[in-house]
Amino acid sequence: MHRGGRSSPGRSGRADEPIWKERGGPALAGFLRSYPDVRVELMVSEAPIDVVAEGYDAAVRPGDFIDQDMISIPVSGPLRFLVVGSPAYFAKHPPPEHPRDLAAHVCINYWASPGVPPVPWVFTEDGQDFNVAIKDRFVTNDDRLLLRLAREGIALTLGREEAARPYIERGELVTVLDDYFRPFPGFYLYYPARRQTSSALRALIDYLLRLRQSQPPAA
Repeated sequence: MHRGGRSSPGRSGRADEPIWKERGGPALAGFLRSYPDVRVELMVSEAPIDVVAEGYDAAVRPGDFIDQDMISIPVSGPLRFLVVGSPAYFAKHPPPEHPRDLAAHVCINYWASPGVPPVPWVFTEDGQDFNVAIKDRFVTNDDRLLLRLAREGIALTLGREEAARPYIERGELVTVLDDYFRPFPGFYLYYPARRQTSSALRALIDYLLRLRQSQPPAA
């Protein structure tokens, strides 16, 4: 939410938001119904931002990418990545048994924006995290396109479990290396601790907290 002059809950708001867009829709719909006088400006961006310098009231990011001087509240449960490929791909390539085997595979990868490297493929073994260098033949900031190309048998890709799950259940994608992934913190709304919170942002925070408290705990 962007900083402004009015102090009533009905003032305009603006927030930066990354790949949380699929999850955020129902929560935002409920908030907008509950607060009809609030105007929200939502900027969707994968590029790193400085909430203070760029004038945002708040942003949403994965929890392990938030600076310690920010106040944060969870807006999702833990997330998990998976390596997936199509049955057609595995008909031509033996499935990797260890992350190191990915060096022999065709991979496509997520690239948020110019100036930052593509997403690292991080695995866990014996409690230790490690990266595996892949040969990414194709990179994009469209995660849906990556899953589409994987379903077409072009390559393996790294995807969020919740995004890939429908295709896995329909048999269009197959997971590999599942034992080498662990859940990581989900998405958090965060805002500067040393700046006065606007009434519009306070209303959003209170709404999200009530919504989370009303939901059953994750199994």
